[in-house]
Amino acid sequence: MVRAGTGEDALALASTRHPDLVILDLGLPQMGGLDVATRLRTDTPVPIIMLTARVEESDRILGFGVGADDYVTKPFSPRELVARVQAVLRRTTARPDAQIIRLGDLTLDVPRMAVVRAGRSLDLTATEFQLLATLAQHPGRIFTRSQLLDAVRGTDGEAFDRAIDAHVKNIRRKIEPDPHRPRYLLTVYGVGYKCSES
Repeated sequence: MVRAGTGEDALALASTRHPDLVILDLGLPQMGGLDVATRLRTDTPVPIIMLTARVEESDRILGFGVGADDYVTKPFSPRELVARVQAVLRRTTARPDAQIIRLGDLTLDVPRMAVVRAGRSLDLTATEFQLLATLAQHPGRIFTRSQLLDAVRGTDGEAFDRAIDAHVKNIRRKIEPDPHRPRYLLTVYGVGYKCSES
């Protein structure tokens, strides 16, 4: 474990030490925690747990919006923090480079860009598959529309966030038993989307 007293030090350490997870206090001096998280997210997919004394929903949404994987408000017990670290690591490292991803009765074969549900092959476009795979490789992690757009920009070149909503609607129509009550691809209102953890 390494510690940094400022945001600049944290970014420098992250670039050389390549941590498995970052616990980031939003009240850092000089460069604030949100700025540090934003910079980290441009360079690495490292999981980030934010610590803050703020309890407002808008603050949590802002934290998730810049790429936090979890959010812990002060005061908290050391046991709670350890439990949250373990949960985030399970979600983010269990299948980050998985070739075969399974979510319930849904199976993604990443090299073949194939999706099967309950033994039946589903027909997704390249963009739809890339979006679904990005979410499924990190079950439970919330992605903003902008982050998802970055993941597929090389596939179709679209340049506006709301295109993601249209793709998600199409993916749900193809993979969900009931697209109006999704089981796999979930909306996080005010932030973006995530894949279910089961």
